[in-house]
Amino acid sequence: MIETQVRLLDFITEAGLRRLVERALEEDVGRGDVTSDSLIPLSTQSKAVFRSRVPGVIAGLDVAKMVFDVTDSRVRFENLIEDGVVVVPHQELAVVSGPARSVLRGERVALNFLQRLSGVATLTSKYVEAVRGTRARIVDTRKTTPGLRSLEKYAVRAGGGFNHRRDLGDAVLIKDNHLAVIRALGLSAAEAIEKMRLSLPHTVKIEIEVDRIDQLGEVLKARPEIILLDNMSTADLTKAAGLINGRATTEASGGVSLEKVGDIAASGVDLISVGAITHSAPALDISLDFEQI
Repeated sequence: MIETQVRLLDFITEAGLRRLVERALEEDVGRGDVTSDSLIPLSTQSKAVFRSRVPGVIAGLDVAKMVFDVTDSRVRFENLIEDGVVVVPHQELAVVSGPARSVLRGERVALNFLQRLSGVATLTSKYVEAVRGTRARIVDTRKTTPGLRSLEKYAVRAGGGFNHRRDLGDAVLIKDNHLAVIRALGLSAAEAIEKMRLSLPHTVKIEIEVDRIDQLGEVLKARPEIILLDNMSTADLTKAAGLINGRATTEASGGVSLEKVGDIAASGVDLISVGAITHSAPALDISLDFEQI
């Protein structure tokens, strides 16, 4: 099991999760399940097992449970493992039982959530493994599926990664487009940050992006807590980490692949932000197999 100290409800309230699930069911069930309602007698009971068809890291079992809770309170959902567990092909994940119509009605939505979140956790775990033994942490970004950010950031933690900002109010991150506006106003980065500090609570961290080594001198004068090193070569990342020398947390970003992430981590940066772990994670292949009661 990948070690994680987080719970799903640390990322979303139970009421918020229920609303999200209700919207997903409304989208899928719509006017009803014409197939099951026409074919399956109302009194028919069923039992089905979630299984992973491939190896991976599981995330989202409590979301799947909520799908069936909302669909029909008579449906019973039993976890056989916990989120964060590394599974092998054909491993049983959970058992769901109850009225067959209700289980069928919730099947696709439950699988969609479970496959998506397990895919995020699995890809994250591969990046985490690739930097093992270095100081670098793998962190996510805001490149998430609209409406699913809380769940996907939870899945990143289930996969052993860490979270960047949850939203724009979490911290200051001055990126290239912000700098373009600042310079058009006649301000340097250092001047803009000093002005910003007058209005920000002392608890809010400031991060600023650079994409060239020669920008570091001006940026370091501004004393940001974090410096984002964007799309730099590994040689430049190593040089930048040496120049910063602990005066700020260093974060590498841009073009981070599984093939490159080990070399990026070896440069000595503290954080590596990876948009791919949320925006490009393939769904984990999971089935729901019906069995006789």
